[in-house]
Amino acid sequence: QVQLVESGGRSVQAGGSLRLSCAASGRSFWSHAMGWFRQAPGKERECVAAISTSGSRLYYTDSVKGRFTISRDNAKNMVYLQMDSLKPEDTAVYYCAADYVPTYRGEAYYSTSSVEYDYWGQGTQVTVSS
Repeated sequence: QVQLVESGGRSVQAGGSLRLSCAASGRSFWSHAMGWFRQAPGKERECVAAISTSGSRLYYTDSVKGRFTISRDNAKNMVYLQMDSLKPEDTAVYYCAADYVPTYRGEAYYSTSSVEYDYWGQGTQVTVSS
């Protein structure tokens, strides 16, 4: 069982920056790939960024490449999403999620599909005004 708590969401003007944090508690955080998802009103939840268990592989959706950075600290059971050059279209509820990765899949595995993620945080609101 893994519990996730996000923080760092707030209102910000376009062009600004935010850093979202996700604190994980429970067992074997290191064996979970982590993802940041977002959901805007009337839209489907999408994977914004993902990171493998070791942190060796990263994923970003096209709309955030070059602006967002995902990272993890397995010693502290933390995952971060640094968001720079924010745009109004980044406005959404952001969720942290954990996906248990069996050993046979290796340290470089991650998924971008929400259905594969086992644990979810409660979400944190990010609002970007123009």
